[in-house]
Amino acid sequence: MSSRDRFERGTDGPRVILVGVDGSPTSLRAAAYAAGLARRQASRLVAVYVAEPAPPMAGWVPAAQAVIRDATAEVDAELRAELAHAAQHLGVDAEYRTARGDPVTEIARVADALPADAVLVGASEQAGHRVVGSVAVRLVRLGRWPVTVVP
Repeated sequence: MSSRDRFERGTDGPRVILVGVDGSPTSLRAAAYAAGLARRQASRLVAVYVAEPAPPMAGWVPAAQAVIRDATAEVDAELRAELAHAAQHLGVDAEYRTARGDPVTEIARVADALPADAVLVGASEQAGHRVVGSVAVRLVRLGRWPVTVVP
């Protein structure tokens, strides 16, 4: 195993940067920032899209599950294509992953498994997150990696 293949926190710059994306403007800014950072640091970029489960009430409307599934697949395909295009344009080693579930749980799972040296996410634009806690705040509270929140 070469010294480049071993994981070590506290080295000069991140080797693996994880960015959470969901298609929102702030997550796309976070992805752009992460891609630039990965290019400058010669890091590997891993983008993670977490599809949240459909709300329980969606089961009440038979067509709702199909609409939600189709919309999720469309967002997933668009994000995958955008990442591939940007990575090729910037010359960045990038990987795209899709997960299903709670965004914090899934981002943390992937970040730990990689292991990631840095996690980037977009700031939440939802007012209710000030009370309950956004994905970014919940990731920071876990305290396992440096977390950058991009406005």
